[in-house]
Amino acid sequence: MTKTDASPPTAASFVSLGLPEAALTNLTQLGYTSMTPIQAASLPLALAGHDLIAQAKTGSGKTAAFTLPLLARLAPRSFAVQALVLCPTRELAEQVTQEIRRLARAEDNIKALTLCGGVALRGQIASLAHGAHIVVGTPGRILDHLARETLALDAVNTLVLDEADRMLDMGFADDIAKVIARCPKTRQTLLFSATYPDGVAQLAKRFMREPKDVKLTERHDDSQIRQRFYEVEDSQRLHAVGLLLDHFRPVSTLAFCNTKQQCRDLVGVLQAQGLVALELHGDLDQRERDQVLVQFANRSASVLVATDVAARGLDITQLAAVINVDITPDPEVHIHRIGRTGRAGEQGWAFSLASMDEMGRVGRIDEMQGRPNPWHPLSELTPAADTEPLRPPMVTLQILGGRKEKIRPGDLLGALTKDMGIEGARIGKINVNEFSTYVAVERSVADQALRALNSGKVKGKSVKARRL
Repeated sequence: MTKTDASPPTAASFVSLGLPEAALTNLTQLGYTSMTPIQAASLPLALAGHDLIAQAKTGSGKTAAFTLPLLARLAPRSFAVQALVLCPTRELAEQVTQEIRRLARAEDNIKALTLCGGVALRGQIASLAHGAHIVVGTPGRILDHLARETLALDAVNTLVLDEADRMLDMGFADDIAKVIARCPKTRQTLLFSATYPDGVAQLAKRFMREPKDVKLTERHDDSQIRQRFYEVEDSQRLHAVGLLLDHFRPVSTLAFCNTKQQCRDLVGVLQAQGLVALELHGDLDQRERDQVLVQFANRSASVLVATDVAARGLDITQLAAVINVDITPDPEVHIHRIGRTGRAGEQGWAFSLASMDEMGRVGRIDEMQGRPNPWHPLSELTPAADTEPLRPPMVTLQILGGRKEKIRPGDLLGALTKDMGIEGARIGKINVNEFSTYVAVERSVADQALRALNSGKVKGKSVKARRL
């Protein structure tokens, strides 16, 4: 394996890659002005045909780093599946498919399909029957289609394992091996992972051919992240989270726990204090997970309490604070956790609660960061002058009916503003799923909007709505 430890290169242009003119024009139209560090380090190698192991976090531009090489190898006139992208979750798979379609706009009629669980097989089988160039999916559902012989992988020339470490965390190792066994041995394999545990190394050793290893020494811009550590007894830990929220009053907080039980316990404590707090862990089904993510991303919940496995792959902007309720044993995971705040020029807080038993872990974090972290006493945390419980600015309303009923975001926005008299500025994100539509509205107009939806019409049809 060839290893490349790259510091972030200076902003490099996509022109240097020798891509077709139409592809370069499309990149410019999509706002890709220059390569991100992971793109600059990996694209020349991947376009040259090498297998690749790239350490890259969410938000680093990794989708383009594997999409441009797989598009370069496609034969548009052949309607066989030529590229397969494996992802750990449906949300990530859908995100990746959307980005592939945008990047493929310069090509002739490239068809990309998403194959994930939680969606009826019948529709997927019909789509596959019409042919596809690229399939993006979760390992379990891909295996379902292989078993039914509704999917053939014998023409695959590029296999991508996206967030490989998380797929292994979720127990997909055997499924991945079975899927890879159905792909041609002559393929190119591109593996992307935020961390590089033993499982990923073994996967690479088994299924890759002399891969190039790209690991960026790039770190998050921690000048934007203000870190504070607090020493706590285990019995104080959950109470201390409430103190932090009361004192600093962040609009949105992602709190990390090491176990699912700790997540549940903390959510119970915060909800008892009048906070809108939600939990995210492996025991949630897909519908529950979708609803939690919609509410947190649209600012209808103040706190999302999550395990590391559940929170991987979330792309949440404008996150005011991260709280490490437990210290992770892996210092790289700590860096990954706190790097979710302080993005896009915004300042963010990263708070960590540590007991005496966790001081060894804190020492490893200090060592990795190259400096000791600042400690503060819990006693300095006093409630803000405004003693009202922290309230999220928005409320989520769920409408029965989604893509199946051909509802589009514009339909709902038009109904709320033109027909129901809600100011556009008071309406936030609108998410249309298969069977449901979610809209965030300012708290002050939530009751008015709910009444209007239940007594009014969207696209000329009556709808049922409820407050989540």
